[in-house]
This record gives sequence, C-alpha cells and structure tokens, in this order.
Amino acid sequence: MSHPWIADRMHKIDASGIRKVFDLAANMKNPINLSIGQPHFDTPDVIKEAAKRAIDAGRNAYSQTQGILPLINKIQQSVEAEYHHADRKAFVTSGTSGALMLALECLVNPGDEVIAFDPWFVMYKHLTTLASGTIKPISTYPDFRIDLNKVRDAITPRTKAILFNSPSNPTGTVATEEEVRGLAELAREKNVCLISDEIYRAFCYDRPFVSPAKFNDQTLVIDGFSKSHSMTGWRVGWAHGPEFLIQQMAKLQQFTFVCAPHPFQWAGAEGWDLDITPYVADYKRKRDLMTAELKDHYEIIGADGAFYMFIKAPWGTATEFVKKAIENELLIIPGNVFSSEDTHFRLSYAAKDETLLRGAEVLRKIARC
Repeated sequence: MSHPWIADRMHKIDASGIRKVFDLAANMKNPINLSIGQPHFDTPDVIKEAAKRAIDAGRNAYSQTQGILPLINKIQQSVEAEYHHADRKAFVTSGTSGALMLALECLVNPGDEVIAFDPWFVMYKHLTTLASGTIKPISTYPDFRIDLNKVRDAITPRTKAILFNSPSNPTGTVATEEEVRGLAELAREKNVCLISDEIYRAFCYDRPFVSPAKFNDQTLVIDGFSKSHSMTGWRVGWAHGPEFLIQQMAKLQQFTFVCAPHPFQWAGAEGWDLDITPYVADYKRKRDLMTAELKDHYEIIGADGAFYMFIKAPWGTATEFVKKAIENELLIIPGNVFSSEDTHFRLSYAAKDETLLRGAEVLRKIARC
C-alpha cells in the first residue's frame, strides 16, 4: 500500500522486472551469471594507480562542476578533431546515467514526449517519467533496425527528444550509417533534440561506429568510461553538444550531483589514452564463441556490438523461459525488463569463457523443453 508521503511520479516507476529475476535466483547454489551489464575484466592497473595518486595528493574535495581541466581538455580536443563544430562543448558528468538525467530534466516539460526505440535501455523510460515526460515507443522488432517512416510518424508538436543508443543495450545492434544519417537529418528537420547514448561505441565488431553528431551539429552525445575502461562504479562520464544545452546541464549538475567524483576524474584523464583494443578484441571473440555455441538452437539477430545478445525465447514467454533457465542455475534477464514485449531474453557475454560455455550448455538443454 502506498504511503501518503510518496510522490505520484514514483508509482509510475516500476523497479520490479530485474528484482523478480534476482528474487528467483536467490537460492541458486552455483549460478551461471550471464545477466551482468558491465565488463568482466577489472579496471586496468594504470587507472587504479592514477586514482590512488590523486587520493594521496589530496584531490578529494569538490572539483569544478564541469570537470577538471586535464580531462575536459582531452575530451574537448577529441570532440573538435572528430566533428569540427564551432559550438560543440563538453563537460564531465557523474556517469552516463547522470548525464541522461540532466539532459532530460533540462529538455522535457510536463507532458512532453520522448521517442525511444523498443527494446531500450531500462533507464530511458524511468528518467523520462522523472522529468514529467512521456515515452513514445517505436518498435524495432523483429530485426532491431530503425524504420525512419515510423519515427517521422511518431513525431508530434509535443516531441522534445529522441533517445538513440548504438551499439544498443540490450540488443547489441550497431546502427548502419544510413540509419544514423537519416535519424540525424530527421531530428534536425523537425527541430527535435537527438540524444545519442554512445557508452558502447568502442565495442563494434562487424561495422564501424557512426555518431549522428557527424550529420547533425545539434546532437547531444553522452559517453563515459564505465564500459570501455571497466569503471562502472567510478561514475565518470561526459556529454558534449551545443553550448546552450551544455550550459544548462552543467548548471543543473551544480545543484544535483555537484561534480563527478574528483579523484576518479584524474584517473579518467590518465586512462583516456589507454589502448583498449585488446578488450574489444576479446569481446568480439566471446561474441563469436557464443554465436557458434547457440546458432543451431537459437535465432541470433543483432549482437554486432556491446556485449549482449537479445535472443528470442524458443518457447513460452521470455519470463517463463528465464524461470526455466534459473531452475537450471542460469541467470539471464527477460526481455520485458527492456521492452513492451515479453518474447526475448538478454544474455551478457561479459564473463569468463568457462562461464559462457556452462551457460551455452544450459541454453541448448532447455531450448526444446
């Protein structure tokens, strides 16, 4: 029963999806965990050592709201070299989730609409609700590709933003240059803010990454160190976009997160130049391993980036299938956590090969139940 103190908006945010999965898994004796949405490798030593030096040097107080200069300068120089936009500014955020919250709070008025592609990252819907907006979903089933005609039809006078994520969580799909260009040009034509969540941009295996900022200089880009440098708990991200929007986001950060964790910004500045290609290559190898293990039993679509597969349950609903998997000690996530559909499940291959092979064995076993 709701307590009268609790704001109405909180009743529109349902945290039960993943919680139910973990409740089912509570009694697992030797779990095969393929549900994790973070890298399985530890933070590289060079980054950990930089964090220790920063802490020992007393860099433990607040930083500037927009971030420390060494990191800001590296991000800004990279952005300018890639896009050559006169008006594109960067600042450091408290993770990509923090950046998403700031963006939506700065853009969305009560009743405004935000377009998101179904299936989507779990936070998109809830952060839009927090900003008193409404998610307008566009289905990408069955191939997880973007239909620009559907996007055009979905735009109304209340549309304020489009949330775009490539490579995608949960599907692992990498958008084609044609899709990206079309979406960027449509957003510019309709004067809608295109928010590009690029947290997995380093992890593209079958086609190069393309940002919509290449085609639309008003695109807001959100990125961070969490996935590429295994710094999920460090909460260091960044955003770059048109200066008028970045100014408002930085202003709101001053009165919410204050700043990203100060010593970890110094670690990020050290890690900026780290070669992460070995990690990317290892995840491509793991993707190929799981594809080979499962292709004769499951239809695998997408999975050309990030470290996820979004696989159609071969029988029943995804929730029913995941329950069966958990009975066999395999922890995966039902698709209705990410989607209005309950047809697929998300598998993360950010795990040791031994764990992946155990998980694949279970999936082959229950494919024909």
